[in-house]
Amino acid sequence: MTIFRTMLFAMAAGVLVSAPALAQNATPGRPSGSVSIEQVQVAFIGSGSIGGGKLMFRGRSYPITVGGLGIGGFGASRLEATGTVYGLKRLSDFAGAYVQIREGWALGDQGRGRLWLRNGKGVALRLATRREGLQLALGADGVLIGFK
Repeated sequence: MTIFRTMLFAMAAGVLVSAPALAQNATPGRPSGSVSIEQVQVAFIGSGSIGGGKLMFRGRSYPITVGGLGIGGFGASRLEATGTVYGLKRLSDFAGAYVQIREGWALGDQGRGRLWLRNGKGVALRLATRREGLQLALGADGVLIGFK
C-alpha cells in the first residue's frame, strides 16, 4: 500500500509542476476584455487568498471580488495581477468558480509570476503578477470570482 501512495503522490506532483507550462501553451483565442486584481495570499502547503479588482468588458468597468483556497506554496504575499480575458461573450459568464494554476515567487518587493484561470463557461484569464512579501508559489487553486 505504501508504494501505491508514493506513486500516486509522485503523479500528482508531476501534474502540478507541469500544469503551468501546459496552460501557458494553450491558445485561448481572441481577447474579449481585461482584468486587474489585488489579493493577499497565504500558503503553507495549503493556501488561501482574498481580494478584489475590476473587469473591463465592452468599454465598461465592473468591480469584482476574488477569493480562493488551494494547495501548494509557502509564505505570504500581496499580489497585483493584470491581464487579458478570453472567451467572455456575456457578462454573466465571468462570475463563478475558476481553476487557477499558479507559479511565482516573492522576496521583499521583487516578486513576479503568472496565473492562468479558467471557468466552466469557457472564460480564461492570463495574468502577469507582481508580488510583495516572502512566498514561493506553485500549485493549483479553486478561485471564486463575483461582482461587487
